[in-house]
Amino acid sequence: MGTAKIDRALVAETALRLLNEVGFDGLSLRAIAKELDVKAPALYWHFKDKQGLLDEMATLMYRRLAADFDLSVYTRWQDGLVAYNAGLRTTLLRYRDGAKVYSGARFTGTDHAASMEQHLRMMTGAGFELRQAVLAGMTTYAYTIGYVIEEQGVRPMPDEQREGYDIGERARRLAEYPLTAAAGQEIFADFDRRFEEGLRVIVGGIEATYGTPV
Repeated sequence: MGTAKIDRALVAETALRLLNEVGFDGLSLRAIAKELDVKAPALYWHFKDKQGLLDEMATLMYRRLAADFDLSVYTRWQDGLVAYNAGLRTTLLRYRDGAKVYSGARFTGTDHAASMEQHLRMMTGAGFELRQAVLAGMTTYAYTIGYVIEEQGVRPMPDEQREGYDIGERARRLAEYPLTAAAGQEIFADFDRRFEEGLRVIVGGIEATYGTPV
């Protein structure tokens, strides 16, 4: 085994790279140790269990998202919410099972506080109460995470589709249910358009519910 010095960042980076090969279920500390050419116990100096590693991986994913996104360029809160969640989806899709890794993770630093503060200032500045601003953010976030989990269930990677999701074959099997058969085109294709349209529906609902200014 090698004796190269490792740290949390290197382990998390290696884990994200390996994730694209083996997926969420195949990712283990033992597999990562093999990739780093060290013995598995060496990783326990940095992470006590797999969840700790997932937290660090999600934090690294978030930092990459934050580096590419600036909420301050949006003058309308509606556009800011849509753009942020679109950016989150793009980040998650870079990794096999990226949404599973990100969902429920606890960020290991305070990096997220700056963008959260920016989001809350944008929303409260538009007339939302703090409670409403938090709910709006969490609702759109939950939609994005759930959407990508389902999307990656069909397409683990953007250029890869799981067997059994051919739209034409599905339509033939469900021919006696014509509306259900036709719905396959809407359910299993054009993920980009459906994501943004669904997100706009939610944002419109937030606006209609709270009656905030446009």
